[in-house]
Amino acid sequence: MSSTRNILPFAPAINHHLWLMAPALAICAALSIAPSARAAEPAVSIPPPSLDEKAASGPETAVFAGGCFWGVQGVFQHVKGVTNAVSGYAGGSRDTASYEAVSNGDTGHAESVEVTYDPSQVSYGKLLQIFFSVGHNPTQLNYQGPDHGTQYRSALFVATPEQKKIAEAYVAELGKSGVFPTEIVTEIAPLKGFYVAEGYHQDFLTRNPTYPYIVYNDMPKIESLRKLFPQSFRPNPVLVFKAKS
Repeated sequence: MSSTRNILPFAPAINHHLWLMAPALAICAALSIAPSARAAEPAVSIPPPSLDEKAASGPETAVFAGGCFWGVQGVFQHVKGVTNAVSGYAGGSRDTASYEAVSNGDTGHAESVEVTYDPSQVSYGKLLQIFFSVGHNPTQLNYQGPDHGTQYRSALFVATPEQKKIAEAYVAELGKSGVFPTEIVTEIAPLKGFYVAEGYHQDFLTRNPTYPYIVYNDMPKIESLRKLFPQSFRPNPVLVFKAKS
């Protein structure tokens, strides 16, 4: 098993619905809460991209992959201008877009988050800056923190030529700046499909703030977002289930 998110040892901290889904969630291996456990990757203060999208009207979407989708979703749900952030799978086929299959690490999928946003309030470039700064560590190849496997790779699944151009320019810009100690390994690939993850993964951070994996790996990201991007931070997250209702 390549991940470290087994939910079973901490079942009392989660709701009944997640307990019913424990066999599926158990595919993620347990994160120890011993003193030696690795906490969230530290946030990095980085400049915004020099190149950004032109102002547009109407909603736009962008897909990000940066390790476990619980934390990536949680970060974007706290960004002003984001109207929805959905956990799912990208990079593989529809037939293998399930948590059980993706967790094997051989489907081509990465745990991903589809972000719907209002470009009049937040740009693709700003979302990229937040993603690279507090959302994940772009220098870790095929893993993020305690989670290992290609399904946890750093990736941008671009939906338009403009997104591709902006993403490639920003990665190159960050690489030249030296803000990260090692090479950025983020994959930039065309979006061929995004497949929504199972319901028990949606809004996981907000619904389980005391779950040990979330406490150690993801809540620090929310605090870093608040501190580094105060103008972009929204204290009340936009939730998938609320957006559907």
